[in-house]
Amino acid sequence: MFGTSGIRGRVGEDVTAALALEIGRALGSEGYDRVVIGRDSRDSGSMLLDAIAAGLCECGADALEIKGEIAATPTIARAVGWADADAGVVVTASHNPPEDNGIKLWTPSGKAFGPDRRAAIVERVESEAVDSAAWDETGDRTTLSGATESHASAIRSSVNLREPLSVVVDVGNGAGQITATVLEQLGCTVRTLNAQPDGSFPGRPSEPTAETLESLETLVGGSDADLGVAHDGDADRMMAVDETGTFVPKDSLLALFAREEVGDGDRVAAPVDTSLAVEDALAARGGSLVRTKVGDVFVAQRATDADVVFGGEPSGAWIWPEETLCPDGPLAAAKLVELVAASGPLSSLESEIDSYPIRRGAIESDDKSRRMDDVERRVLETYDDVDNRDGVRVETEDGWFLLRASGTQPIIRVTAQARESGRAAQLYEEATELVGE
Repeated sequence: MFGTSGIRGRVGEDVTAALALEIGRALGSEGYDRVVIGRDSRDSGSMLLDAIAAGLCECGADALEIKGEIAATPTIARAVGWADADAGVVVTASHNPPEDNGIKLWTPSGKAFGPDRRAAIVERVESEAVDSAAWDETGDRTTLSGATESHASAIRSSVNLREPLSVVVDVGNGAGQITATVLEQLGCTVRTLNAQPDGSFPGRPSEPTAETLESLETLVGGSDADLGVAHDGDADRMMAVDETGTFVPKDSLLALFAREEVGDGDRVAAPVDTSLAVEDALAARGGSLVRTKVGDVFVAQRATDADVVFGGEPSGAWIWPEETLCPDGPLAAAKLVELVAASGPLSSLESEIDSYPIRRGAIESDDKSRRMDDVERRVLETYDDVDNRDGVRVETEDGWFLLRASGTQPIIRVTAQARESGRAAQLYEEATELVGE
């Protein structure tokens, strides 16, 4: 039921009002008495949010609905602690296409539900173990005001902007308008793209990539803007474009954030598919990398370690554990503006990060779990240096490759990297052959 980033799937098939109702009932039955709820801009979100609220109230829990319903995922996740609630529910499919939707659950710390909490919810849903409240003890559905304002205030307090910059914010028709608001409050000159919430994502596909951010790249490159930032549908992710209109590679952005936070002995948490460039950037500052499973919940869990000062995923999820354990796209945008204002043009900063060839691809598989079991067995028989905490990552003298089943799609992801292009291609071919055998 749960993938690496909550529940996601096609509305009406995988994700239904009936499922949302059962999730609400399960949360209430598990003793989560006060639950913050909200959604992104997808039209189906309203229906699903109503069903979740009904399930919560039926089992005696109070549903605290973010004022206006639509808010960024980090706003809703952080509001759980501010509202002294027991859990949070965001109805979102994040960067997935408009026909999808999903449900993600949050703890008061801002961390997504981990394996144990998710398993308890699944058990309730599958066994239909519902503890319905008496007719006069059902929960209330009320409006939670001030969450967006509190989020904006927290972001402003976390940055020290040396001078205001000119920034273009591509909201992607999602829930990330708070980024433009905060940057304006910090004195920046802000222009927006795709700022009207629309769950069909007419401006561009929801996932911000070099291919989907063409309009942002053109606008920034053809203007006096210092940089551009972009979000996915629920604004838990943030990617960037430098002042020349060039997309900043995901691994480079991770390396920039990471090296800014570390000192001697500090560590950064990042998943098993993280680039060699991040390790090298950290080593130059006296820091090191600790690898996790793919998924922000695993990065967030490791970020609770005392010596971990930052956590990030190349997908665009960035975590500052002293602020919150949820990926916070608007916070990341403000932190990046702060970095550029203090240290110079983003293109110059990015040029300081080593660039090593990396190949990423995917192989479709209707039986990805069984196939990955076969792959892991062959890899363990063939290679000496193998990390199998999430798929199988093979280290070689001059590079690495990773094979892992997607947590949200029927595919096996293939990643290979080396410090030399030809070798990266060889490792990628070697990895894909292991899946194809």
